[in-house]
Amino acid sequence: MEKIVEKPANKLNGFLMLFFALALVAIDIYLLVLGIKSNNPQILWFFIPLLLIGIITLTGLIMVQPNDSRVLIFFGKYIGTVRHSGFWWVNPFTVKKRVSLRIRNFNSQRIKVNDLHGNPIEIGAVIVWKVVDSAKAVFDVENYEQFVDIQSETAIRTLASEYPYDVEEDDKSSLRGSPQEIADSLKNTVQTRLEVVGVSIIEARISHLAYAQEIAQVMLRRQQAQAIIAARTKIVEGAVGMVQMALNALSEQKIVTLDEDKKATMVNNLMVALVSESDAQPVINTGTLYQ
Repeated sequence: MEKIVEKPANKLNGFLMLFFALALVAIDIYLLVLGIKSNNPQILWFFIPLLLIGIITLTGLIMVQPNDSRVLIFFGKYIGTVRHSGFWWVNPFTVKKRVSLRIRNFNSQRIKVNDLHGNPIEIGAVIVWKVVDSAKAVFDVENYEQFVDIQSETAIRTLASEYPYDVEEDDKSSLRGSPQEIADSLKNTVQTRLEVVGVSIIEARISHLAYAQEIAQVMLRRQQAQAIIAARTKIVEGAVGMVQMALNALSEQKIVTLDEDKKATMVNNLMVALVSESDAQPVINTGTLYQ
């Protein structure tokens, strides 16, 4: 396949060529009137050529807006691209294809795919892109906009299958737990696929992420259970530390001397008071009936 790289096209000031074309039209009209008044048919022989030259000259005028371009094709051959904004005149026999250089968004649909662990999930992404090489965009693919859409969606599917939706370990990457890493990976993957058409990826990020509907309730209960277990673990760890601190303080300050049985009872009461979900009810010991 022939490798085509963007290059600047030859162009002239559009206002200058417009003045030239209007001057030809004025001369043409003058010759027509003069030929009719003088009844000299030889003058009319200049009318048609000058008219054709004026019309052809006008067809070479183009207007290029900021962040826009025109790809010029002369009888099947690429001769350059006009990137500079303004009013220009180019070869009137060229085909002038417009290619926008503005930043555009691709907002994917919600795609249903399996993650690394085989769980069905729904994922969507936003791809921010722009054309940086108009020649590649026009000549290397049939439709570069459709190519961007298809390749971006394929990259999203590939990315979703390479990572789990969520993991319990904090040091492992996941779709939900590592948004910046996922965004960078998605951007690099899409850029690799679209480099062939002269497209640059500015940003790529996940816009929607959820479990598929058929397992959403199950996964929600699983996440709730994991959250409860994690919270319980923290509570127990804190309670054990507080009990240890209480026993050490009683021992160091010699407030009361406890044997092993009383320590066990005290530990049990403190753990119940600290870990229980409901408020603990104090029981006041006023002594035994028989002293």
